[in-house]
Amino acid sequence: MEIVTLAKRPDLAEATFAIPYPADAPRFMAGNLAGLLVRCRRVFRLWPHLVVVLLDEERPVARGIMVAYNADRPDRAAFPDLGWDQVATWAAEDALDGLTPDTACALEIAVHPERHGRGDSATVLQAMREAVGAAGLGTLVIPVRPPDKAALPMMPMREYVGRRRPDGLPEDRWLRTHVRAGGRVEGIAECSMTVQAPLEKWRRWTGLPFDSDGPVVVDGGLAPALTSTAHDMAVYVEPNVWVSHEPA
Repeated sequence: MEIVTLAKRPDLAEATFAIPYPADAPRFMAGNLAGLLVRCRRVFRLWPHLVVVLLDEERPVARGIMVAYNADRPDRAAFPDLGWDQVATWAAEDALDGLTPDTACALEIAVHPERHGRGDSATVLQAMREAVGAAGLGTLVIPVRPPDKAALPMMPMREYVGRRRPDGLPEDRWLRTHVRAGGRVEGIAECSMTVQAPLEKWRRWTGLPFDSDGPVVVDGGLAPALTSTAHDMAVYVEPNVWVSHEPA
């Protein structure tokens, strides 16, 4: 196994982005507009040194995608409530303005379905820390999506994050991976990722009727979608957990 960045191996870009989007991610996540920054591969053009690739005999089997932005500004919080959506916007703004970044934010870790359960996510996370250090950036922050929260969509994220095992580690397996890797839980991004769409699109995404007003629990959601039949739309606002890592 070998880890490289796309700055060193741009020839791997096509195969790297061909790794399937995380198989356990709900279909409606494709409706998040900030996610286009990842899915349309703009990160490769702007931050190839922050896209890490795990290779198995020259075949990309996992990727980690980061963006860079300037967090040291009076109008920006270190860990904004708008999480994923906010930092994706800041990174795009700063790239357009030609500003020098000081912080990296991880937007995605994806592992090929054939390799699930082998610990590749932790390997990629460590490689991301190393890439951030090599880039001379001071901090790596991550709006973590705790996957096990989907079993408790009505529980507030702050309560969920407080759940611990007897050994003191988080109950959630992905948060536990971050803490074991030296990550520090910094707070909650209450409105980290937003998806809004007409009800017909929600029906296609979920197979649910979306025929009544109020909260609707959707498969894979960390929180319910809020529905208005009168306005023919539903909005899903996902909380994430801010975790910081020291560059390696």
